[in-house]
Amino acid sequence: MPAWLKNAVFYEIYPQSFYDSNGDGIGDINGITEKLDYIKDLGCNAIWMNPCYDSPFMDAGYDVRDYTKVAPRYGTNEDLINLFNVAHQKGIKILLDLVPGHTSDTNPWFTQSKQPANNEYSNRYIWTKSVWDAPPEYRMLCGITDRDGNYMVNYFSSQPALNYGFHEITCPQWQLPCDHPDCLATVEALKDIMRFWLDRGADGFRVDMADSLVKNDDEKVATARIWKGIRQMLDSEYPQAAMVSEWCNPVRSIYKGGFHMDFYLDHRGNGYSTMFRYEVDGEDKSFFSPNGKGDITVFTDEYVPNLKATKDYGYISMFTSNHDIPRMTKNLDETARKLAFCTIFTMPGVPFLYYGDEIGMRYQEELTSKEGGFSRTGSRTPMQWTNGKNLGFSTAAEDKLYLPVDHSHNAPTVDSLRGDKDSIFNTVKDIIKIRKDNEDLGNDGDFEVLYAERNKYPFVYKRGQFVIFVNPSSEEVQVDFDYEVKEVLYTIGTGCFEDEKMKLGKQSFGIVRI
Repeated sequence: MPAWLKNAVFYEIYPQSFYDSNGDGIGDINGITEKLDYIKDLGCNAIWMNPCYDSPFMDAGYDVRDYTKVAPRYGTNEDLINLFNVAHQKGIKILLDLVPGHTSDTNPWFTQSKQPANNEYSNRYIWTKSVWDAPPEYRMLCGITDRDGNYMVNYFSSQPALNYGFHEITCPQWQLPCDHPDCLATVEALKDIMRFWLDRGADGFRVDMADSLVKNDDEKVATARIWKGIRQMLDSEYPQAAMVSEWCNPVRSIYKGGFHMDFYLDHRGNGYSTMFRYEVDGEDKSFFSPNGKGDITVFTDEYVPNLKATKDYGYISMFTSNHDIPRMTKNLDETARKLAFCTIFTMPGVPFLYYGDEIGMRYQEELTSKEGGFSRTGSRTPMQWTNGKNLGFSTAAEDKLYLPVDHSHNAPTVDSLRGDKDSIFNTVKDIIKIRKDNEDLGNDGDFEVLYAERNKYPFVYKRGQFVIFVNPSSEEVQVDFDYEVKEVLYTIGTGCFEDEKMKLGKQSFGIVRI
């Protein structure tokens, strides 16, 4: 396990929207380098960057044309290497985004694979034997190449699926087993991509759709086996390199697959979803909604067993938001978001802060889709730095921006919130500092649920010598509390402890030492 993960707090950067250093309207790598001190001042000591590789940008860079070349709109390979170096001087680690399941249909591998004549890349992707063979249970593109066959795609039509084999062979005419030499060659090509960037200073990878490699692998046995082998490579060659998976199954990802971290994703109806973003028949039933209609036990019943099963092997990572889901501003007011963020940053595991969440950037629902963003586009707008032109993101003309900035009259910015001690910006800074200053509240600390009852409030949990309580509802609540409070470390709202009772005001949060 990389030692630095013990104290890691990540900041996710969507590079095209973070900071434009050259005035062309698109964020870039040098812009990230310029803002490293800002990230460090927040309390974050690690960065996850969304893809910065050469791409036709049909899916915002998740359609990779060249894994070993930085997209020109972001800069050069040398710019990225310089970012690694400067970040390391400031004590900041950087994970790149690894896209292992598919490439762009303009990738040279695919250009060769779609040729009629057999070559070393013919089986790099998944092809049927004939253009007339397009099984409906798979996503196939039919009859659009000279090769007599149809190819599988993972997501958009421009993203042909790489071939790691099939765990269960149902069509032996064209499905290869995972141990076929051509499938093993795909794994080796992936390792070589990782080595390329690790050798140049990257500190690891966030892995896109990590559970999607092997097909017909419902239990993900063969997929986990591939990642376990990659983890063995890292342990041998790059022991301080880390991987976090987009999987949301810690037992499969961490315990069986060897990932160091697994994201707790926003899957509708799961524990994370019902905490922060859960609408039913037009009504918000998120636990953190002040309407008090949430159910914390959906979270605890799912989270606690997974934590116990994997805590000795890796970390469950919770995030404030990410590039694929609406920001919490869509459904939660500022106080609710403060409580939510304070809870996330006092939980075990390695936490992730999405750029702009620290200033309350809003989710812009009205935007036209950009580069395959569709409903996700509203979470990918430019970072809001100042009250000046383009809110400090870029000096370009407004019509040249990657996406429009927030034009609301009260759009939050770093400059406008930095001096306000009660702002969400300073709440985030404060809670991260408290986490870092108190080992029991950190990534490895113990976790015990003290109060979590179905359809009731509050949520109370213990981490070592600290008890954390959160009451997101708009009603005062009271629960039994038989600990002696030695120190009140941090509060939002009101709370008091007397007669072996804990009385919590509406929308309140607190940390006490017992």
